Amino acid sequence: MKIKRDLRGKREFNPSYLFTLIGLIAFVYLFVGFMLLPCLNTLVSVFNNTDKAGNWDPFAIIRFFFAGSMPTYVLNSLKLAVTLTITVNVVGISLVLLTEYFEIKGARILRLGYMTTMIYSGVALVTGYLFLYDKDGIITKVLCDLFPGTDKRWFSGYGAVLFTMTFACTSNHMLFLRNAIRGIDYNTVEAARNMGAGPLKVLFKVVFPTLIPTLFSLTVMTFITGLCAMSAPTLIGYDVINPEIVRLAGSSVADEAFPQARAALLSIILAMFTIILLTVLTAYERKGHYLSVSKTKAKLVKQKITNPVANVFAHIYAYLLFIVYMMPVVLIVLFSFQGVENISKKNFTLDGLTTINYVGTQAYTSTSGRKPKVYENALTGLFNNSKTVDGISTSLILSIAGAALACIVVVIACNYIFKNKGKKRSTVVEYALLFPWLLPTILICYSYRIYFNNDVWYVGGANLYSLLDGRLLIIMAYMVVKLPFSLRMIKASFYAIDEELEEAAKNLGSGKLRTFSRVKLPIILPSVLAVFALCFNALFSEYDMGATFHSVSTYGMIIKTMTERAENGRSMDNMNAMGRQCASTVFIMIVSGIVLYLVYGIGSRDLAERLEIRDRRRKRLYRIKSKLTGRKEEEPAPQNVYPKIR
Repeated sequence: MKIKRDLRGKREFNPSYLFTLIGLIAFVYLFVGFMLLPCLNTLVSVFNNTDKAGNWDPFAIIRFFFAGSMPTYVLNSLKLAVTLTITVNVVGISLVLLTEYFEIKGARILRLGYMTTMIYSGVALVTGYLFLYDKDGIITKVLCDLFPGTDKRWFSGYGAVLFTMTFACTSNHMLFLRNAIRGIDYNTVEAARNMGAGPLKVLFKVVFPTLIPTLFSLTVMTFITGLCAMSAPTLIGYDVINPEIVRLAGSSVADEAFPQARAALLSIILAMFTIILLTVLTAYERKGHYLSVSKTKAKLVKQKITNPVANVFAHIYAYLLFIVYMMPVVLIVLFSFQGVENISKKNFTLDGLTTINYVGTQAYTSTSGRKPKVYENALTGLFNNSKTVDGISTSLILSIAGAALACIVVVIACNYIFKNKGKKRSTVVEYALLFPWLLPTILICYSYRIYFNNDVWYVGGANLYSLLDGRLLIIMAYMVVKLPFSLRMIKASFYAIDEELEEAAKNLGSGKLRTFSRVKLPIILPSVLAVFALCFNALFSEYDMGATFHSVSTYGMIIKTMTERAENGRSMDNMNAMGRQCASTVFIMIVSGIVLYLVYGIGSRDLAERLEIRDRRRKRLYRIKSKLTGRKEEEPAPQNVYPKIR
């Protein structure tokens, strides 16, 4: 009894338990204040309406819903979501099969083209497609020249949104389905072929059953993306739920009836669809799936298409898709170095090469009047335009802060979850971090805008919506939205930590904090950096959340404004908005590409690869030095793969 009492006393004064207690209190505070309360306030606001006489009428918005045009937005969103899952799966599966399963000439080049959507997405990608297919687009101009009766506004509405989002949403297939198909055991494919199964039968009976879990998850992700579409419907023109929520959020009672309640109701409808889908996904994941394994797993070998007609058709299809993916990228890069006249006329010339869309200022001469008129500094480059620079710096800071906070919270939470395996409190923490997946992004942001645009008692009576122009709320929204994705990715890396390493550190007298920072963190750091890179790239050019808050001009909102060319023609300043739009898209591709390379290229190398690269660099420097000095020195010895631990 005395020993137990001493141990209990020691536990009470252990600093690690104090830190754990403080962390749990902070986690509960953030979960209740920034997840539950704002969403509950949105739910209550739906039924908190009054009639013309001022009497409380909880079902007024329900009657208005069926009498107005709101069902049209819901049906249009459902229509887009259902058809998008079909088109994205067809295109996405074919991309992976063409680059990973079948033997296609130039597969590496094709893969690079198909993966361009990883370095530019969202509003930047939509602007790229509009640059080609809009009423003044390059492709539209060619079609009108070939067929004079072509409607210049043919690229609009449901079909145009479906086309754009189909090619925008295949990046998930190139990430997750590609890894799944590369992990297939080739022994099972070979065994099926030895039993007389044809190529198609092997594909549908052996390969596809092992991909069903991944395909189902991708289908659900695509359905939610289509249901919550924002950038493409807003810029191209299609009545769906999210743009209507943003419009109603900025409206007032004087403009129309029940604007806030209608926005809240549409947000809740989105949440209901999302909850139903995730419930189905969870139930499906509990069932058994086919596995492609054997005692000695073999690497998948690409299959030859023996039928010559099918082989030619597959190559034609592969390169047509490559053209569709690469055309916006190539043309935007080329026209970002053209002047305002060439861009407006979609006419590329070598004489018109300029860097004005990136840096510098120029005068613009207008010849529309009787006399030519010169407007000084009317043309401004991307990095010389104050609005664009402010948008870049704002999004850079907000994206880094939001992605970093999400990673920090998830790393601390995962460490707590793994230390308390099998306990209810760890399960509660995990489900709390997955809670934002139950809610559409637009609902979270709208709830923040409404709930925190008052003196809220929960945050000490402060108005967070007016604090720093809402930047703090945007950072919190960025963090909350990225918590589930970060948890799923970082949690997987914790399984790679050998428990014996932690036990060895404890036996050597290392405390829990030191063990985490010196043993666990270096192991999971590459995965954490990868998650940070993906979150940053997704947030840097996002438009949906910034448009919902509308208090801060993010980079995505600036690009959207340039796409609509709202700055052109009023006071004849900033005439090259379309040129800066092209330059902005190129800038996003460069930033995203660098981040992905630093994480997946350099950051993914293990210790042996890094030491091998270092040895090659040392030998190269040795040879250069020997040639310059004319003296042969002793060649440096290779670095030991397992350096001494100091």
